[in-house]
Amino acid sequence: MLFNKNKSAYDFLVVGLGNPGLQYEKNRHNAGFMGIDKLAKDNGGEFNKHKFEAHLGEIRIADSRILLAKPQTYMNNSGSAVSQIVSFYKIDPKNIIVLFDDISLDIGNIRIRRKGSAGGHNGIKDIIECLGREDIARIKIGVDKKPHPDYDLKDFVLSNIPKEKWESFETALQNTSKAVEEIVKKGIDSAMNKFSK
Repeated sequence: MLFNKNKSAYDFLVVGLGNPGLQYEKNRHNAGFMGIDKLAKDNGGEFNKHKFEAHLGEIRIADSRILLAKPQTYMNNSGSAVSQIVSFYKIDPKNIIVLFDDISLDIGNIRIRRKGSAGGHNGIKDIIECLGREDIARIKIGVDKKPHPDYDLKDFVLSNIPKEKWESFETALQNTSKAVEEIVKKGIDSAMNKFSK
């Protein structure tokens, strides 16, 4: 495929954050992977390429061509894959949407932000550092708060979504997929009004 050197072939890049490997598959920390898998499934896409330290796929929403990415670098180094993808495909950083877990939101809720700090999340922190900007749209997927303040954060985020909360979590994944579609079709303000809790 030939690329115009000043224009990307893609209208948006959607990145789902998580850790590669079956042992992490249903962890709270892999909410971003699960969210982007749902988006791909809803729009007839699949992850059929491995480039730039990431699994890549493609979907179309309305008239927009969307590149999907699941970095395979482990969470803390997500920015390495994202910066390579952005550089190669000439993605406008204003058209990046990152999906990831949030321990300040209850399971079942999502929150959309157009920019901001990392808020203690190492995946988005690394992306912000590698791209050198905080104005990156993100959808935070609730995975519940720690059961008590002394609970080890790493142990908590690497624990699985509880079975009794799976139905609520799947609702959040569905809303994550719809929110991306809304951002692409009508803009982030519309998506924030409809889906942010």
